[in-house]
Amino acid sequence: MEYTILGFLLMILMLLYFKVADRFNIIDKPNQRSSHTEITLRGGGVVFWFAALLYSVQHIQNNYFFFIGITLVSLVSFWDDIQSLSNKIRISIHFLAITLIFFDLGIFNPAFLLGLVVAYITAIGLINAYNFMDGINGITGLYTLAVMGSLLYVNKNIQLFTDENFIKYAIVASLVFLFFNYRKKAKCFAGDVGSIAIAFWIIYLVFKLILATNSIIWILFLAVYGADSCCTILHRLYLRQNIFEAHRLHLYQVLSNEYKIQHRLVALYYALAQIAVSVLVVFLYHKVQDILIFAIIIPPLLLVYTLKFYLLKKTI
Repeated sequence: MEYTILGFLLMILMLLYFKVADRFNIIDKPNQRSSHTEITLRGGGVVFWFAALLYSVQHIQNNYFFFIGITLVSLVSFWDDIQSLSNKIRISIHFLAITLIFFDLGIFNPAFLLGLVVAYITAIGLINAYNFMDGINGITGLYTLAVMGSLLYVNKNIQLFTDENFIKYAIVASLVFLFFNYRKKAKCFAGDVGSIAIAFWIIYLVFKLILATNSIIWILFLAVYGADSCCTILHRLYLRQNIFEAHRLHLYQVLSNEYKIQHRLVALYYALAQIAVSVLVVFLYHKVQDILIFAIIIPPLLLVYTLKFYLLKKTI
């Protein structure tokens, strides 16, 4: 019943947001690098902040660092959706928000300065990778369900590391968002406010799980997005392109734009691929060393990514 009420409240908040977005012309206009062709409301991913707000109101005594952090990244991202901000401002706010959750998690330790630097780079990189990958109908919502579902399974069956409801609120928000987004003609897009807010939520949970188990393999719950994003950045650097500008070189973009595979189907492929990776991670946990798990999972993902170059060659 609690989650039914939550879903109902989030649905109402989304419908109210649509009126605001329509009133103030918060829209996404397609350009030559877009994967969509029609003007669509932007910022529907604000539902993830709404879910964080509703959860935090009930658990603020243990959740204020996370809530302040997700509010900061949501505000700057929403502003960026309306009027472009400089990368320096956005990255600075991301750094501040990540600092808050690192403080909450107790990561700050002068004895592990190098590890702290790596943690910052990883967190900021993953948050921006999640944002880069938000480009077709359904991909953010379905991928989030895959990741959150994996975290929920681990929390219930392997290692209790957080309040179960904290994960479930994000899952309900994803379902509500998908109701409006996972369509042939989406009612709304997530926008930066959505992709970055939910990425921040996921990063917080993944780091919390890593600390609880003293194992870094859980970062592989983001392996599909991570492999695509890292390889695409390297490809664009090789082409001497500005990696912060819009482009159409992600594998999902090639499949959607060049090969005209339905957006919803490509989004489903990504979610299923991540579910397969997550199942393998859970199965191998405690059976083999962490480094071997990375060795088993990463090379096949990189091999699949190279398919993009074959597909691009065929379209030329």
